[in-house]
Amino acid sequence: MDLSTSFSNLIFSQFGYNDDEFGRHFLAPSRDLELLRYAVGIIGNVVSILLYAAPIITFRRVIEKKSTGEFSCIPYGCALLNCIIYTWYGSPLISRGWENLPLVTINGVGIALEISFISIYFWYASPKGRKLVTLIMAPLMSVMLVVICCLTFEVEDRLVRKAIVGSIGLVVSIAMYGSPLVAVERVLRTKSVEYMPFNLSLFSFLTSLSWLVYGLLGNDILLASPNFLGVPLGILQLVVYFIYRGETEIVEQPIKIYDIENGSSFFLTTPLIAEILDKDDNNNDDGINDI
Repeated sequence: MDLSTSFSNLIFSQFGYNDDEFGRHFLAPSRDLELLRYAVGIIGNVVSILLYAAPIITFRRVIEKKSTGEFSCIPYGCALLNCIIYTWYGSPLISRGWENLPLVTINGVGIALEISFISIYFWYASPKGRKLVTLIMAPLMSVMLVVICCLTFEVEDRLVRKAIVGSIGLVVSIAMYGSPLVAVERVLRTKSVEYMPFNLSLFSFLTSLSWLVYGLLGNDILLASPNFLGVPLGILQLVVYFIYRGETEIVEQPIKIYDIENGSSFFLTTPLIAEILDKDDNNNDDGINDI
């Protein structure tokens, strides 16, 4: 018996229970609450699928433009790591049986989607962007694999494993919920919400709220804790979006320019000239647009 198991048994023995009895008597919710928790878990699954699928619109644009532009891969890397951890957390290796089955199903779907998004990003990213993705993702995935193997096979006490994995999940969730702050900073800097889609911000808030309620109903503070941060951050993104959604952007438009001397014409795409021509049209002045 290792030190962690001895310590766990010592604590629970003070109450006259072993660890499984302690969980059933003090941590397990009533049947009605359990049914309510599963209902919330199903709602959480639906909302989370919408969250994980929201970047499909973004990556369709990436595929059409064949460029990642200013989009960052960091949120998707954090989301992938988060899905892996909570799939592990909800499995019988950590939880009691399949008590957290809704957690496993949605995060399994999340893993597949996030891998797809990161692959698309990697394909269309610049060489510098690809190098950055590799430098971030390779060490993270390697460390995660080692941690999973060590905790699964070396730590015998389930509750100790659950506490450790839940703590890791808390740290990763903070990174995941904090990563959209990069997009918030860009919105504040550019006064444009182009790189912070509304549906992504909305579903992020609803997902955090759903899993917060799910964790609280199951007396699972380790599961609920990350969402105490996720909910206010989701609200922050929505507030910033509604503040800047009406800002006018200067859209690049192709302008046909005639070269009278050479008898030819060509299209020029320049935001500054487009803006000048728009002003000329509004003022009915003679200028480039009249040529």
